[in-house]
Amino acid sequence: MAIDFRRELNARYELITKSIEDIEKKSQSFPDGWINTRYRKGKTYYYLAGYKSKEQYLTREDTTLIEQLIQKNYLNNVLKYAKTEQKAILKMLELYPEKIAEDVYDTLPEWRKQYATPINLCDEEYAQKWMNTPYKRKPFKKGMPKFYTLKGECVRSKSEAMIADRLFARGIPYRYECPLKVGNKIIHPDFTILRMSDRKILYHEHCGKMDDADYKENMVERTNDYSEAGIVLGDRLFYTFESDMTPLDIRTLDRITEMHFR
Repeated sequence: MAIDFRRELNARYELITKSIEDIEKKSQSFPDGWINTRYRKGKTYYYLAGYKSKEQYLTREDTTLIEQLIQKNYLNNVLKYAKTEQKAILKMLELYPEKIAEDVYDTLPEWRKQYATPINLCDEEYAQKWMNTPYKRKPFKKGMPKFYTLKGECVRSKSEAMIADRLFARGIPYRYECPLKVGNKIIHPDFTILRMSDRKILYHEHCGKMDDADYKENMVERTNDYSEAGIVLGDRLFYTFESDMTPLDIRTLDRITEMHFR
């Protein structure tokens, strides 16, 4: 999705202009002069300058005055840079075109749109194209149980069906067991997820046999394979777990979804 830079620039200009007005108004209430500092034996000493002909040493009783003058100096610096940015934004708005490249497709007549492919797809079109891209799924062994999702997909466990249905209900684009090359291996992550907020690809593995020692060893090895491929746990890789005594916690899945998959 193209960013509307003109809108962003206008919003920033309004914010900067408001800040300038506020600072200029506040500046009228600050006392005259400024603060000079000196350092001796690890201590800082404050002096009032610009108020009388000679610097005046300030004690702890003058804390309020020190705070006011330091704040005044800070705001004056902010004001200087804010005005510089304000002028730059105005110049950019003068130069920035009313129509950008991504707008061209929207101006085409419908009969041309049928044959033209836009350079940037909207989120819905992008997600649909991503999900519809064909891939070779991991085959089911003969006699293996099958579970069906709301989308009509066939998955390997009730928990995976619950995860798929949860993602589907929240509009999270995903692929089930889409092949992925990590190093010299081809693996099939349970869920490959497209995060639409930044169009980043994530991976979700559901570890459903945590009572099985060999299974746990395989999951450790797979985690290391992911890491070597630059897919790091907590960044692009996420896990859910269950055992015979502890089933999949849907609340945990929902938290991961809301925090990381949107």
